[in-house]
Amino acid sequence: MDLYDRRLLSDTLRNSGLALELLDECPSTNTELAERARAGAAHGVVLACEHQTAGRGRRGNEWVSAAGGSVTFSVLWRFSRSAGELSGLALAVAVGAAEGLEKLGVRGVSLKWPNDLLHEGSKLGGILIETMGDAAGQVAAVVGVGVNVRLDTQARERIGQPVTDLAACGSGAPSRTAVLMGLLESIAAALELFSREGFAPFRQAWLRRHAWQGRRVVLVGGGRRLAEGEVIGIAADGALELACERGVARFHSGELSLRLG
Repeated sequence: MDLYDRRLLSDTLRNSGLALELLDECPSTNTELAERARAGAAHGVVLACEHQTAGRGRRGNEWVSAAGGSVTFSVLWRFSRSAGELSGLALAVAVGAAEGLEKLGVRGVSLKWPNDLLHEGSKLGGILIETMGDAAGQVAAVVGVGVNVRLDTQARERIGQPVTDLAACGSGAPSRTAVLMGLLESIAAALELFSREGFAPFRQAWLRRHAWQGRRVVLVGGGRRLAEGEVIGIAADGALELACERGVARFHSGELSLRLG
């Protein structure tokens, strides 16, 4: 089993400004770190787990991970800007994650609005952002990331949708330690930039990797179809832009889901 190299992680991240704690097992790194954030945990705390038993995705979905075959972690990032100014944060983190994987030699990573990492149309990873704090004051964001490294048959059957892993993306998957280090380095840099400038600096990098640019899609929310149209792109604030019958419409992520039309 490909377990994390704790000493290498500690040595590599010593001067990064991140405080990494490795857990053998937990229900969800996002749930655990959110509890710590409410109790006053410091900016830059990272929780990574060998095995999540009850990982969470967006809209209450389960995030399935394989023991020794997935990289799952959460980062606590405290922003001086308000919650309303964090639009596009998940997209910025997705760009950071894609860039981190590319530096590890993984080619062909694409992005699906608002939070999925894809490879050849199948889901490779995802982002879950949870925020807390006053609407007009400082906000703490728990940034959860999950990437499939080597999924076994049982995990694939539980996921129940087209899914892939790093082992299938090229000439073999990097170690989980290398993946975790690469993702943390790139995502931390993305969070630093987002803290200063918001989503705008990430827009072109996101669009270059946009899996569904120009495709016809259906936007679903609350169990019903909200809109249908052609994807024009992403606005400077991270909003999805659709060419619909009534003209160009903009949508922010929230609890929305995007499907091919």
